[in-house]
Amino acid sequence: QVQLVESGGGLVQAGGSLRLSCAASGSIFSSSDMAWYRQAPGKRRELVAAITSGGSTNAADSVKGRFTISRDNAKSTVYLQMNGLKTEDTAVYYCNARYPWGLGAMDAWGQGTRVTVSS
Repeated sequence: QVQLVESGGGLVQAGGSLRLSCAASGSIFSSSDMAWYRQAPGKRRELVAAITSGGSTNAADSVKGRFTISRDNAKSTVYLQMNGLKTEDTAVYYCNARYPWGLGAMDAWGQGTRVTVSS
């Protein structure tokens, strides 16, 4: 079973930067596809950015050019570098891991880290 622990959230002014980290337990991190989601108050959880086990990335249109996802398999950690933050980026950010399990896959979620962007 994979456990995820996020860190790095906080309060930042618009235009500022934050780096979120998600540390994974277990030995299957390198074979897991990882992603960051966020959920703003009153809104549905949405995909922010994802990175496959092979290192391919994609990001939501709303964050392209501002946010970068990366991973360090040696540290079993995935990062989300957030630059040019906007007030609309305010949300709780969740780390997700999708890892091979039997003939399928399993999802694990972190507890979330809050990001607040002030104007």
